[in-house]
Amino acid sequence: MTSADRSLPNLLITGTPGTGKSTMAAQLAAQLPDFALIELGELIKAKQLHDGWDAENEAYLWNEDRICDELEEAMSRGGVILDFHGADFFPERWFDLVVVLRANNSVLYERLAARRYPEKKLQENLEAEIMQVVRDEVFDAYQEDIIAEWQSDSLEQLEANIALAARWAREWQGPGTSAPRHAEADGDASAGGAVSAMAQDGAP
Repeated sequence: MTSADRSLPNLLITGTPGTGKSTMAAQLAAQLPDFALIELGELIKAKQLHDGWDAENEAYLWNEDRICDELEEAMSRGGVILDFHGADFFPERWFDLVVVLRANNSVLYERLAARRYPEKKLQENLEAEIMQVVRDEVFDAYQEDIIAEWQSDSLEQLEANIALAARWAREWQGPGTSAPRHAEADGDASAGGAVSAMAQDGAP
């Protein structure tokens, strides 16, 4: 089945740990009952889609081939909201919208500290956000017109991001439907907008 055969789009919600992707994905799925939420981090553990535990980095060593094999059928059907902090090893054809969430470093620090991240791991994630690691992976792996880059520092931004993604999913017109953006931000991610050359609702 090709992307043109899907009746519902697939969405990837990604970003550095602590940017709010799991919260957004879960609340978005609650608003879209026809969609399935896949929390890939949990699936990797449950289905052992990894090559063991990396004690130094306190993380599982993902097996990308096993992950893609496990997801292929669901992604081919469509209607998936995939929540994961990695983005660059999935087949590009899987996704109709890729949302990369960003967070201010002070906000990110507070969130990761609240999760009791070890200091080394906390600093690594802060550095990854500063260096835009996930964001750059996304823009290297996918066409820019399906990418939305949104700020995720506050409850208000979270709610706005969910509302915009839900509206986009309901109004999806098939492959080629451009990523939505927050009109008030005019493409400025620091203001909560999506970095996209394509305007919403056909606006110039």
